[in-house]
Amino acid sequence: PPDGHVMGTAPLSMSDATIERFVRTKADWLTKHVARCQSRPRPEKLTYQTGETLMVWGRPYTLLVRHGGRASMALSGDIAALTVRPASTAGQREKVVREWYRAMLKTEIVRRLPAWEAATGLRAGSVQTKAMSTRWGTCNPKTGKLWFNVHLAEKPPECLEYIIVHELLHLIERKHTARFYGLMDTYMPGWKTVRALLNGKIAARSPEQDNVE
Repeated sequence: PPDGHVMGTAPLSMSDATIERFVRTKADWLTKHVARCQSRPRPEKLTYQTGETLMVWGRPYTLLVRHGGRASMALSGDIAALTVRPASTAGQREKVVREWYRAMLKTEIVRRLPAWEAATGLRAGSVQTKAMSTRWGTCNPKTGKLWFNVHLAEKPPECLEYIIVHELLHLIERKHTARFYGLMDTYMPGWKTVRALLNGKIAARSPEQDNVE
């Protein structure tokens, strides 16, 4: 992502002819997924200027950039106020926002993870966060370590719940097998809808919609 570039890896001892045959057998699959990747709407690259839209837990906030001596982020109403030095670059502003996301995400993981550990009978060995470009989370079954994408803080909270359950279940089922999806159905029956929301295939409900019976 986002351009649909494909990279293959193979043992050094494997011949080019064998590699080519393998790729040809996957041609239809590759074509379909490359097209899907390229057709997805691409979010605008933020430059972290006043007036841009910042997503926080699935809700849009208007970014307000203020100048000050100490970098910080704060929400007030529908405003996300970013305080930075006057000469700060877009990259420096992005780092401030990313670390703010990270802090919020860690807080929510600590708050939500124990309930899912109790529900599934599984326990994470440790939890870490990082910015990832192709995955929302990863799991190391050997160590029990779970990784969560910092950008989950931009998505509705139920998306974080989905990734928590998803990665916890990988502790006992490494691959996306029928058993894995059966466990997902058991512990989070509506997971497919949440996955579609996470991947931008359906829109999040607005606060106004939530107030309508």
